[in-house]
Amino acid sequence: MAEEVPQQKQTAFATLSIPEFRFFILGRFCFVMAVRMTATVIGWMIYQLTKNPLALGIVGLAEVIPALSLALYAGHVIDKSERKGLVLRTMSLYILCELALLLISAPFLLQHTDSTLIEYAIYGVIFCTGILRAFAGPGMSSMIGQIVPRHMLGKAVTMGQGTFLSASVIGHATSGFLIGHFSYTVVFTVIASTMTLGTLAMTGLKKKPVLYKPEVDQRTWGSVKEGLRFVFRTKEVLGAMSLDMFAVLFGGAVALIPIYASDILKIGPVGFGWLNAASDLGAIAMILAITIFPLKGKQGLILLFSVVGFGICIIVFGLSKIFILSFFALLFSGMLDGISVVIRGTIIQLKTPEEMKGRVLSVSSMFVNSSNELGQFESGLAARLMGTVRATVFGGIMTLLVVGITWFKAPSLRKMEY
Repeated sequence: MAEEVPQQKQTAFATLSIPEFRFFILGRFCFVMAVRMTATVIGWMIYQLTKNPLALGIVGLAEVIPALSLALYAGHVIDKSERKGLVLRTMSLYILCELALLLISAPFLLQHTDSTLIEYAIYGVIFCTGILRAFAGPGMSSMIGQIVPRHMLGKAVTMGQGTFLSASVIGHATSGFLIGHFSYTVVFTVIASTMTLGTLAMTGLKKKPVLYKPEVDQRTWGSVKEGLRFVFRTKEVLGAMSLDMFAVLFGGAVALIPIYASDILKIGPVGFGWLNAASDLGAIAMILAITIFPLKGKQGLILLFSVVGFGICIIVFGLSKIFILSFFALLFSGMLDGISVVIRGTIIQLKTPEEMKGRVLSVSSMFVNSSNELGQFESGLAARLMGTVRATVFGGIMTLLVVGITWFKAPSLRKMEY
């Protein structure tokens, strides 16, 4: 069980006084940084190979298909497994995937192998990382409640989200810098090393007790249905997940950043890295502010208005042809998205019993993966059919429409507080 922290030490960053939580934060930081670096370099590499917007969508589809297909089963496995060991195994397999990308991107292969073969090899590795993501993300998140005491859970969730977004910012920016100055071989070597460091940090955690012990005659599907029933019966959880999913699904302009950087803004790989980092940079600034000055009441209303602002920022980004305006549009979109991330994450952690967190967080990951990776595919397809600018503006308008529908159809979400 998580160790108690004296009441007087419960400041905004009190969770860092727990040694095990520090190991967790370092491990998660390295893991997320490596994953974000991979996404950045793969996006750049695929577009340079193909010059096809749809290829960017296929990258997202290659990862989201296994992640979504295995999510419910992964939740069952997480809840009935020792979570530290499960996370360590998935991170170790991630390292192997990074080494595979290191091999694929070797200068000799790039020069002497058909680009189509390289493209499909990348899709294959990304498919494998999608399988691992089904277990890794929910597995890590489900451990938080077993590391910190319940009265510090809200702070731990906010700190965890801040770590996630800090790693995203540094991962995107670092990857863009490395692409601009070094070979793909160097980039993937750094990524594999970062993932290895994260894996070593996670070894500092204690083994977690298995709280969920299904009955002998209970089948996997019965366990999965328990998690689904909980989500659909807990309206605050379902409402927050759904709003976030549809807003990001249509407002997923990040998938088109390689096109904006290369063809519209013409800012090169370093500028591309900063554009990729802009939304995460805004989100971490907002999460840091929320960590110090927590939201007090009317969280549901704040959530809806933050998504409205997010949609407007996406429209501005879509129309912009000036780098600084595009950067700030994404920066503010990230700040507003950071608010929704904290609200959604806190609701799920506080409302869900520890023995069900693997299954519920896996359902949440389905919503998140749907919005991110399917949103990436939707953006790539829309850009192919409508053009990049029109597709981005269309996504922002659809985000506003989703909020409007939610406002009238889900009044309980609008009134939600915690």
